[in-house]
Amino acid sequence: MGFLSDALSRIKPSATIVITQKARDLKAQGRDVISLSVGEPDFDTPDNIKEAAIAAIRRGETKYTPVSGIVPLREAIARKFKRENGLDYKPSQTIVGTGGKQVIYNALLATLNPGDEVIVPAPYWVSYPEIVGLCGGTPVFVECTMAHNFKLQPGPLERAITPKTKWVILNSPSNPTGAAYTRAEMKAITDVLMRHPHVWVLTDDMYEHLTYGDFEFVTPAQVEPGLYERTLTMNGVSKAYAMTGWRIGYAAGPEHLIKAMDFVQGQQTSGATSIAQWAAVEALDGPQDHLKVFRKAFQERRDLVVSMLNQSKYLKCPMPEGAFYVYPSCAEAMGKTAPSGKVLETDEDFVSELLEAEGVAAVHGSAFGLGPNFRISYATSNAALEDACHRIQRFCGSLR
Repeated sequence: MGFLSDALSRIKPSATIVITQKARDLKAQGRDVISLSVGEPDFDTPDNIKEAAIAAIRRGETKYTPVSGIVPLREAIARKFKRENGLDYKPSQTIVGTGGKQVIYNALLATLNPGDEVIVPAPYWVSYPEIVGLCGGTPVFVECTMAHNFKLQPGPLERAITPKTKWVILNSPSNPTGAAYTRAEMKAITDVLMRHPHVWVLTDDMYEHLTYGDFEFVTPAQVEPGLYERTLTMNGVSKAYAMTGWRIGYAAGPEHLIKAMDFVQGQQTSGATSIAQWAAVEALDGPQDHLKVFRKAFQERRDLVVSMLNQSKYLKCPMPEGAFYVYPSCAEAMGKTAPSGKVLETDEDFVSELLEAEGVAAVHGSAFGLGPNFRISYATSNAALEDACHRIQRFCGSLR
């Protein structure tokens, strides 16, 4: 290739985007496809947030913004952390990026040197290891098994820490599994980190508001105030406010880290979209009634999908605490033969044969670093989910 950067050889394309595109292509050919591969709420952005954006346009809020975000949004972020997480941050300790992904990039680009290690619990969101690699670091995977509901355990975490470890990335509730840490589980993790003062914590709390039953969300710096000076608490408006396309992520942390991230962003994208920032002010400060509606719908869907998948031959599906994903194991289907005559050797075989035979798009678990499983996003209508689960049952029933 000569002309292209070696950095490209360190990363893979996003599996979720690849599968979603394959489903779109099949749909375009007239195939009846139900796509359960994309991680975005099917709800519309609440009206009060849309109106705030329209009002911002009319007021002429269409100029460049400060790199770290408009002051009203940084103040709203500080209020949110205080109100919802009991965390005290000054507006100067916050930063706004073009989605959560950019916040993670900025933090890692500003802190990693070649050889630095970042602990990534597996299964992981597909982008974490790729971002670590592009920023010159080395991802170190710690397997979180189904036996522990896909949650990081203190022992394996402790064993993975070396003098080179710079960060641990913690995502709760998790994409791809929906697993979320209780206060006691989070405390067990933060206790380990307290013994290793050189290790920083990057939290991805994007699904904070999507937890079910009486589950209570916690974030590391809230559970262990001793970690406050080495935690970057990241969040965003994408999932809780159905604002994926508005592209606003944010974080709070020690001021010297935020300044370094601002420095990186100043030569990269500068400030996020002004109008989306004003919409995010309304999202964080405005009424939160829609959350009850979202949660009720997602919880019903979760219960429906878990129940139907567990009635399916060869599948085992744990009940997740949050987000809008399930991560069933298809281990028992390995070695079976699909209707096409193909022998299923991997979870990737499983999802591609499922798409071929029944028109259901899911993402193979090995893309998230742990298989043989697959991820289903249940952020779609009950009718579509029921139809998809019937098709999955039929597909599993047809394996020989």
